[in-house]
Amino acid sequence: MTDPLDRIAAALERLAPAPAPAPDFMAEAFVWHTQPDRLEPVAHVSRVDLSLLVGVNRSRDTLLDNTRHFAAGLSANNALLWGARGMGKSSLVKAVHAQVRAEGHDLKIVELSREDLPSVQRLLAHLRAAPYRFVLFCDDLSFSHDDQHYKSLKAVLDGGIEGRPENVLFYATSNRRHLMPRDMIENERSTAINPGEAVEEKVSLSDRFGLWLGFHPCSQDDYLEMIRGYCTAHGVKVPDDRLHAEAIEWQATRGGRSGRVAWQFFCDLAAREGVRIRL
Repeated sequence: MTDPLDRIAAALERLAPAPAPAPDFMAEAFVWHTQPDRLEPVAHVSRVDLSLLVGVNRSRDTLLDNTRHFAAGLSANNALLWGARGMGKSSLVKAVHAQVRAEGHDLKIVELSREDLPSVQRLLAHLRAAPYRFVLFCDDLSFSHDDQHYKSLKAVLDGGIEGRPENVLFYATSNRRHLMPRDMIENERSTAINPGEAVEEKVSLSDRFGLWLGFHPCSQDDYLEMIRGYCTAHGVKVPDDRLHAEAIEWQATRGGRSGRVAWQFFCDLAAREGVRIRL
């Protein structure tokens, strides 16, 4: 029969598990998980080369310079990449990280999901104590009605008595510039006793990002240039007239152009040409 004290100890262990061991930061990329808290190393980061991102030159250069400054120990701004779907916001973050590492900086990247924002203080405690510099990356960040996760995000940006750790920089992508749906903001404004104060807390969240980088729908020329770049990088040889005709037909069936649509067309084209894509 199990000793009662052993059962009590086991129950307490389940209620308050021992602190997770300090992470091993030998990898270049990690994903933060909870239950239990842990930083899971990523063996292979899914990304494209920076040179293949077309039509985002200004955003590319701005984010690259900002990341270089941070990796070199200089001051840098948190960045919000917002705008049209499929235009390479998350691809740019990962490509810039790879470029800065290729220049000799041991910069790490940690992906944090929006659902795990309430645990961010525990994550920051791990990162603050590590002898490395980290880009903390949250993809597709947005908040809906009655969503309180945004309050946790303020600690990452500049809130709290400790502030953001000196060795952590926060990059987020979103389809919304203010991270909240417009109808939600308007509803807050119309029903509040003091409309300005009711909206201020939620709208001011995006103001805490030092960089706002906008992404807009691409032109047909940019769309075709993206596909040509993929063909060159992966050794797919197709006559220009055929490439243009098939690419335009593909975008017509998708109802629009974007970097994502260009990549999806290229994947289909490479498969039909019998070329294995090397990611």
